Amino acid sequence: MERYRIGVDLGGTKIEVAALNRDGEIAYRHRIATPTEGYKYTLEAIATLVEQAEAELGARGTVGMGIPGVISPATGVVKNANSTLLNGHALDRDISARLGREVRVANDANCFALSEAVDGAGKDSRVVFGVIIGTGCGGGIVIDRKVHDGRNRVAGEWGHTPLPWPRPEEYPGPLCWCGRRNCLETLISGPGLAADCDGPGARDAHSLPARAAAGDAKAAAALARHADRLARGLAVVIDILDPDVIVLGGGLSNMPHLTVEVPKLIPRHVFTDVVDTPILRNVHGDASGVRGAAWLWPE
Repeated sequence: MERYRIGVDLGGTKIEVAALNRDGEIAYRHRIATPTEGYKYTLEAIATLVEQAEAELGARGTVGMGIPGVISPATGVVKNANSTLLNGHALDRDISARLGREVRVANDANCFALSEAVDGAGKDSRVVFGVIIGTGCGGGIVIDRKVHDGRNRVAGEWGHTPLPWPRPEEYPGPLCWCGRRNCLETLISGPGLAADCDGPGARDAHSLPARAAAGDAKAAAALARHADRLARGLAVVIDILDPDVIVLGGGLSNMPHLTVEVPKLIPRHVFTDVVDTPILRNVHGDASGVRGAAWLWPE
């Protein structure tokens, strides 16, 4: 009988389920809107999606789930989730009880990094740092195809570290939702880039490359600042972790100039003579999160 790894990607606006066959190919995929009524409705929606997938496939599978937060090792409940209805709940235990089997739960950025490490842009690398730059900014570390969570479950959370080597005009920096100022997330996320170009309240940065190409000097300058700030942030990652590859994900990873410009800017900040760390765009696109959740169960 065919065996499947089932992954669930739980986001603020959608829940997606996918089943991978033994070759890592997607055999089933479906998504729904995330319920807004409350935690128990989200829990039931996840369980129903898994059960529907198994009914369609005619087989049970292992289940892994990526969430926009982490399970606290101190309390056993979700913390740091921007989908705030999850915070304070023992999601891993609750969904395991509902489905009658162990469900492995990990941060969604870790799932992205795992997907790209197993059979994506980082498949030939031992140490992979996955970067999410979209609505927010996150990261994940995978070593030998295993997620490195860290003692406090915050490994890879570079979005809430301060912008390195800030310039005078970058002080004191924007206020982050976490309560601190000048977090990388406030500057290199999509809303951060949009606000830097078009002022407070702007949140959509997707049009900036086209505007810059059409001669909009303000957009071009904002993109240049963004690439430089991203390079500074990644230089610190290289100084500390020195990964074999850095894989970019999230909506802003679709801006093609990043994989061209950022590698040129990083070397001036890294404590070595030659930096040859590849900065690559992801392979699996918006399927990386759900694929990585499925890969939480080893081969």
